[in-house]
Amino acid sequence: MNFIKRALKSTWSKKGRTILLLAVFSAILIFVFAGLTIRSAALSATNEAKKSVGATVTLSANREAAFKQQKNSSESERPDPGSFSLTPVSLEDAQKIAALSGVKTYSFESSASAMAGSNITPISSNSTENTEDTSTSDEPNSKEDSPEEVQGFPGGGEMMGGGMTQSDFQISGVSATAQESSFSEGTSTIIDGQGITEEDLETNNVVIETSLAQANELAVGDSFTLTNPDDEDTSYNVTVKGIYQTTDSGNSMGMRFNFLNPSNTIYAAYTLANTMNGADSENTIDSAVYTLNDPQEMDSFVSEAEKLIDTESFTISSNDQAYQQMLQPLNNVADFSKNIVLLVTVAGVIILTLIVMMTIRERRFEIGVLLSLGEARTKVILQFFTEMAICMIFALGIAGVSGNLVANLVGQQLIDQQTITAQNDTQPDQLNQGEGGPSSMERGGFGGQQGNPFEVSDEISELDIQVHPKEFGLLAVFAFLISLFSVFFASIGILKMNPKKILIS
Repeated sequence: MNFIKRALKSTWSKKGRTILLLAVFSAILIFVFAGLTIRSAALSATNEAKKSVGATVTLSANREAAFKQQKNSSESERPDPGSFSLTPVSLEDAQKIAALSGVKTYSFESSASAMAGSNITPISSNSTENTEDTSTSDEPNSKEDSPEEVQGFPGGGEMMGGGMTQSDFQISGVSATAQESSFSEGTSTIIDGQGITEEDLETNNVVIETSLAQANELAVGDSFTLTNPDDEDTSYNVTVKGIYQTTDSGNSMGMRFNFLNPSNTIYAAYTLANTMNGADSENTIDSAVYTLNDPQEMDSFVSEAEKLIDTESFTISSNDQAYQQMLQPLNNVADFSKNIVLLVTVAGVIILTLIVMMTIRERRFEIGVLLSLGEARTKVILQFFTEMAICMIFALGIAGVSGNLVANLVGQQLIDQQTITAQNDTQPDQLNQGEGGPSSMERGGFGGQQGNPFEVSDEISELDIQVHPKEFGLLAVFAFLISLFSVFFASIGILKMNPKKILIS
């Protein structure tokens, strides 16, 4: 054990060299420790983000298969556009899929249109008002002047000489407004009363927009009448259960047609929407959206769900874009911190090797004397390693105290930078959904989470960087390996020489 005593004496007597090794070793371990803790925090945030975001799977009619079937059944090469139809989704099939394991939440959605009845007037667009003001026809119901008639527009309504009667309201039937995309993303918010829940199935409860409520002096508990656009004699008396506010400003189409105006979107149970669509829509829905607990189980969930449906008529599409976009900053930070650990470790080995090599060259005479006295080469190497290990122990303490502070500073800066970069990358996609893009009514029919994924969870905005025993244990392993390799590489050259040559040189 003489090499340990020699190492202790050498470390104490050569204070300048010891301080240099301690400073360099501490700096290396601080950054290694910062990289380890940042990576651990990023992985932990990733796991938490899975719970908050999940992934969505949509069950809807198979449009592609329906189009092919219509084309094959057509006698001519050119299919008849008017004969194209989709099979509505069976409510029973949708409920079977909802019962599968891994489903966090689900939303059944169905849409309909309605005309204004008693006690209700739609929010009119500017173009409609202008058309009404500038109309000079003596027959207000003529095709040329009536704003309620839209030539060739595929909105619900009564056919009139090649045109269609424009509906006043878009009825968005849901199983629960809380699961509907505009509400879950924060575009719409209940400000009075309550939203639609499963308790409202088979009822005529509705939720209306605040502008529509104020314009018609409607409050929670009031009733009004809607009529069927295809049959004015069919009316529905509905009760206001809640009032919501939306930030959706719509688009140019919404300014031309009342039922595309976001303020004229009325939320109700999907059973009411089915009733308005007629007897053929009973026990059916337009689509069903399922949010999964774990996005990584999405593929297996889709495979299991496809066994429960007729894939010729229906399709299951998966969407984990929000999850992937949300986790992009976390994944980048985790990868970057991993690279920090590897690069700093390699650089630490190189730097410490050079320092040890310099000190060994200064101690050539000491090494030659020890070897000439019969000291084993391994013990000489162990003496160098012990000297390094003493510095390593103190460096571990310094890194353990200051590494967490450095990790928080570096980690937060990294996550902020990566989040801004990821947000900028998604802006072109969001701009494409502006004017001319899908309206809130159109997006609601398919229910995917289309909003800004960076507002869904707080995990990516702030990393919870803490020191855990696991990371400190890994730091000790890295410190040991850095010491071992640096001493080994530094000792190769000098220990190849015999004692006589060492002393002569």
